[in-house]
Amino acid sequence: MKSIRRKAATAGALAVLALGGTLAATAPASAATAGAYNGACGAGYEVFTSTPVMSSQRTVAATTYVAYSSADRQWCAVTVRSKPGARVFMEVTLDTWPTSTTPARDAGSYTAFAGPVYKDLPEPGRCMAWSGSIDLYYNSDRGLCP
Repeated sequence: MKSIRRKAATAGALAVLALGGTLAATAPASAATAGAYNGACGAGYEVFTSTPVMSSQRTVAATTYVAYSSADRQWCAVTVRSKPGARVFMEVTLDTWPTSTTPARDAGSYTAFAGPVYKDLPEPGRCMAWSGSIDLYYNSDRGLCP
């Protein structure tokens, strides 16, 4: 009887160790998702496109995500840093194109992301334009025409 209990206890201990090893092995995977869309726009917003902000030819310093909510009939943009850290200048801008006189913009000293900023669905004949910055690096794009 003792050997059955001892085997069960040993099996249970091994299962806990195995689970702990699995958890430890999967922890670094969350670092791989740094810079991914963070849901900052809110519930019901679906990412339609993204634009990388490169700090070198091969290094993405941040990514500007553009999302849309059909319920709110609004576009949203957020610039997410690839590796959160010390405060650095970051910016996100969302506007209609050809450019309107009222861009939605958030700029400041942030550790992880700038934004979110929102714009209503543009009238026909206009598209969306967006940009993101981190430190000295900048990128912009446009599209998403109704």
